[in-house]
Amino acid sequence: MTKVALRRKKIANNMLSLYLDFYPPIISSKTGKPTRREFLNMKIFSEPIGEVQRAHNKKTISVAELIKSKRLIQLTNKEYGFKDNIALNVNFKSFFEVIAEEIFNRTSHKNHLVFKAALNYFVFKFGDKLKTRELNITHVNEFRKFLLTTGNLKVNENNRKKLSVNTASTYYKKFLYVLKEAYKRKLTDKDLSSDAVYIKEKETHRDYLDENELKTLWETPIKNKRIKHMAMLSALSGLRFVDIVGLKWSDIYNDTHQGSYIKLTEKKTQNTSNLPLSHSAIKIINLQNTSNSLIFPEIKYSQIVRPIKKWIEDSGINKKISFHNFRHSFATLQLANGTDIYTVSKLLGHKNVSTTQIYTKVIDRNKIEAINRINLNLDGL
Repeated sequence: MTKVALRRKKIANNMLSLYLDFYPPIISSKTGKPTRREFLNMKIFSEPIGEVQRAHNKKTISVAELIKSKRLIQLTNKEYGFKDNIALNVNFKSFFEVIAEEIFNRTSHKNHLVFKAALNYFVFKFGDKLKTRELNITHVNEFRKFLLTTGNLKVNENNRKKLSVNTASTYYKKFLYVLKEAYKRKLTDKDLSSDAVYIKEKETHRDYLDENELKTLWETPIKNKRIKHMAMLSALSGLRFVDIVGLKWSDIYNDTHQGSYIKLTEKKTQNTSNLPLSHSAIKIINLQNTSNSLIFPEIKYSQIVRPIKKWIEDSGINKKISFHNFRHSFATLQLANGTDIYTVSKLLGHKNVSTTQIYTKVIDRNKIEAINRINLNLDGL
């Protein structure tokens, strides 16, 4: 009789990858060849720190144990000629939380918080008892309708304003991502996300800072100079916050042909590339007198939001600027100064040029040139 064991394999970043170990080997349904292992695409912390990481491990192992039990029953049924009638049916809220933690390990803390927010709205609407195989297209459609009509749950009920369309769209996309993952992991009979009608986002104005405004900011005092340096490095390189806080001194290179550059694996996209650095960017990096392997250690996104807001106000710049706007500024100023969109796309680490085209709406050189082609000699003007 085949035995199934849940095992762990050490991988990078102090993580363990979970997999099933079969003995004797089984025939893989994917390759048709004998195999001892089935990797579950699930990760846990090898040495969890704090309640969040311990909770992640507990929930992830719980789901993995369920899959192990199903595989054992499937193999036993096959050996004895029984029909495979066992279908995993887990609590959807718990599965949503597992996915949110997986996202936290792969991308940014901010993205993780968006997943958690989407889950809060789902639980507010449907409660926390639904199982994965109880979900149907009615739940999908009702949740879409709910997001487009509900108010912000963080605000007192009497003062709630409707969620913006873009926020509703973001939460809905996270929900659909979880549904797709549930189908991939055979927790649902159908990919419910495939029948969903996405919420179309409204175009928003993206503020950017021009060269004079960036110079003004550089000269404006800020309590924590490291935040200023990180923001300016983003404006000079296009790096995201999550990539900057992950930068190590060992990531900085210099050679005769390329000058100074970063060997970068982007946290969001996992793309690996060499990102050239300007002289100003290198000077900012060299200002950091840190002995830690990280260039900008011990800074979380939540610690920079208010300081940046006050810094912008103190500078007299009347624009709504967050940290990510410095990356927007880099892209916009590159295009404004004649860099072609394909090069800008590569510098930003975009997989598709279509993603970069949002910046061409901010600085449309053809429109600017066109509007100045009509000049009238008017008296008094």
